[in-house]
Amino acid sequence: MEIVVRALVVFAFLWVVTRAVGRSTLGELSTFELLLYVTMGDLVQQGVTQQDYSVTAAMLAVGTFALLTVGLSWLQWRFPRARPLVSGRAVLVFADGAPVEEAMREQRLALADLLVAAREEGIRRTSDIEYAVLEADGRLAFFTRDPEPSGAAEKPAPG
Repeated sequence: MEIVVRALVVFAFLWVVTRAVGRSTLGELSTFELLLYVTMGDLVQQGVTQQDYSVTAAMLAVGTFALLTVGLSWLQWRFPRARPLVSGRAVLVFADGAPVEEAMREQRLALADLLVAAREEGIRRTSDIEYAVLEADGRLAFFTRDPEPSGAAEKPAPG
């Protein structure tokens, strides 16, 4: 039982730390996937190298982490209002061609990082960005303005 309690405490601590670090560093992994993958190797290693008392203890700790991960996933599915607390929510970081500085500061997102992501999406000018959203999983989503009509007639279709 002590191992389950220790695993629960470590899971909660890692979850808080991961949420505090910020979503822009998480990339494609969800918070819980990151926690599970990073800690699973170490927990199993302790049991395999006999730094812990048994392989059973390592399996119990990994199982506790896995059950907590599945439980939090189920909680988000069953109670949608819990989703922002568990996973976070999307944040508008760029609007109408200008950065939303307060949101960027809260998320610790540098303008340079946003501009790199925009270039990777093929966006040449910040004035082309209508909105940019920092998603809960750390990805940046860009919404560009539709090209304004130039006033010239469109090229007629060939014959």
